[in-house]
Order: sequence, then C-alpha cells, then structure tokens
Amino acid sequence: MRAVSILFRGFDWWLVISALLLSGMGLVTMYSYQGDNVFFERQFLWIVLSVIIMSLAIIPDYRFLRLGHTTFVLYLVMLVMLVLLLLVGDTVLGAQRRFDMGIFSFQPSEPAKLIIIALMAKYFSKRHELIGDVKHIIVSGLYASIFFILIFLQPDFGSAVIIGLIWFGMVLVSGIRLKHIVMVLLVAGMTFGGMWQFAFQDYQKQRILTFLDPLSDIQGSGYNAYQSLVAVGSGQLFGKGVGYGTQSKLKFLPEYETDFIFAAFAEEWGLLGVIFLFTLFSVLIWRLLYRATRVANNFEKLFITGVVVFFVSHFFIHIGMNIGLLPVTGTTIPFLSYGGTHLMTEFLALGMVMSMTREIRRKYVMEVSEVMDTK
Repeated sequence: MRAVSILFRGFDWWLVISALLLSGMGLVTMYSYQGDNVFFERQFLWIVLSVIIMSLAIIPDYRFLRLGHTTFVLYLVMLVMLVLLLLVGDTVLGAQRRFDMGIFSFQPSEPAKLIIIALMAKYFSKRHELIGDVKHIIVSGLYASIFFILIFLQPDFGSAVIIGLIWFGMVLVSGIRLKHIVMVLLVAGMTFGGMWQFAFQDYQKQRILTFLDPLSDIQGSGYNAYQSLVAVGSGQLFGKGVGYGTQSKLKFLPEYETDFIFAAFAEEWGLLGVIFLFTLFSVLIWRLLYRATRVANNFEKLFITGVVVFFVSHFFIHIGMNIGLLPVTGTTIPFLSYGGTHLMTEFLALGMVMSMTREIRRKYVMEVSEVMDTK
C-alpha cells in the first residue's frame, strides 16, 4: 500500500498522458490495413512494458545517484558494454548498435544517454560554485567524449550527436562563462573538421553533401530524404488517413517505422495532425521544465534539464532530417519511433523525474488542505 501511495503521490497526469498519446500516435502510424502488422503488435507490447517500468521507477528515492559512487559505477558498466558491443555486437545494416538476445535486442546507446545525464548532473552540482573554472568543462567533456567516440564507431552518428548535445546543454545551464561557450564552439568546429578528414565514412560525407543539395542524387544518397519530403508534402491539411499512407505502406519511404516515422505520420495525419503532435510534445516539455524549477537541489534540476535536452534534441533532429533541414542521421523521435530500448529509456526517464519531484504534489495537497481548513 505504501508503494501505491508513493506512486500516485508522484504521478504527473499531464506528463504521462502526453507521452502515452505520442506513443499511441506512433503506434497507429505503424498500422496497415493490408499485410501484416508486426511492428504494430511488437510496439504495443513495448509500450505496455515501458509504462510498467515508468511506474516502478517512480518508487525509489534517487538520492543515491548524487551520493556515493553509484553514478560513476553505472558509467563504467555502460562503458564496458559499449566496448563489448564493438567486439561482439549484432551487425544490422552495417552498424553494430545492439546485442541480440534472441526474442529481443538491446541497444546500449539509449540508456547511455540517461547515464551521461546523471553523471553530468552529479558532476556539475558538486562543483556549482566553481563552474567558472574551465577545467570542469574539460573534465566533463572527456567523460562525454568517451561515450561519443564509442557510439560513433558503431557507427551511430545520430546517437553520438545526441550525447554531445546533452553535454553541451547541461554545460550551458550549469553556469558556464560566455568566453568558455565560444571556446567550446571552436573546439566543436575543429573536432568536426577533424572527423570529416579522418573519421567520417564516405556514405556519411555523402549524406551531408546531399543535405546541402537534396535533389542532386535522388536515386542514390538523396533517395531517403527525397521520399521523406514527398511523404510530408502529400499529407496536405488533413492527411490521407491512418493506414493509407502510400509512401510508407508501399515501401517508397524506407524505415518509416523508425527513422522516418514523422514523415509517415505527416502523410497520414496531415498538417492538423502535425500541429497536434507539436502541442503534445510542448505539453510534455512544459511539465518537465515546471518540475525542474521546483526541485530541492541542483542535482535534480540539472538531471531534469538534461532529460529535456535529451528529448528536444531527438525531436528536432528527427523532424529536421525528415523535412530536409538536417542531414539523415538515423535518429528516432521520442515515444513515436519503433523500438523497445529507446522507448523504455524514455519512460524510465519520466519515472525518475516524477520520483525526484514527488514532493511537489505532496506540498500542493497540503496547501489545498490548509486553504480548505480555513474556510
């Protein structure tokens, strides 16, 4: 009974309902009236499992993440997993991104994002008054860069970029000086130049060049981006209807259930559906930011802010590559894209946030009770 009481004390219905509606919109976009619905059926099970994980994640007290060495141990465990992934990971479409467990697969780069958020939150909260010292930016950058490099080598450039954005976003809110921001941007620019020269594969370079001129090779490297643009545009105002997206269901649009699900969604739901999608995501981010401003310590504030950066980065990079504003990087969109690991990680993050901020609801109930008693 106490666990149930804790669960409902921390529950944020606005947050949970918006996440569930986003997941449901992705789920129905995978549905087809013709042929099988393997993705639809599996994703439904992943959503159920993710909600259970979120509910369980509300119960613990996460003070152990900012006290002791637990967060660093988790970082080391994930580090080992990412190294093992390069050695024995399952190769799909030329990338070693997951461990094949038989009935399901596990993609370490997804929980790695949550672990780097916790590690950065702990690091910056412990050094809040000394954040002006540039060495803390360098040290925190080294922690993030190790994950960045190991994920990039899979190769998974999209997830590597998210790791970098999470670090940079958390550095910004931690109180970095303007001159240090300029320095970070310069280092990022030089790093990109070095990666272009020595690390990027030819197909990765071609994707970026195609981004600059999308119509230069629509039968080759620009095919995915072109088909995505066609799908988004063909949705017009009201869309073609759920299950009737020709670009996606007829396989003109590749990976429509993952990397290009926004394009598939826009084709079937139209502009009005896209507006509703943005509204739901805005509500989710609003609730996270609301809770970030009402927590008791810097660790929790930084952790929730990191989750916001995590979600926003995924959301806008995915949409950007679907509408031709960004190069194709294989990035999912939170709660909509098919996949168990990323979905469980996202709902786990929501559960942790609600646990860290459960006192907000308790104080609100106490204030309401006091007001009622005075009447």
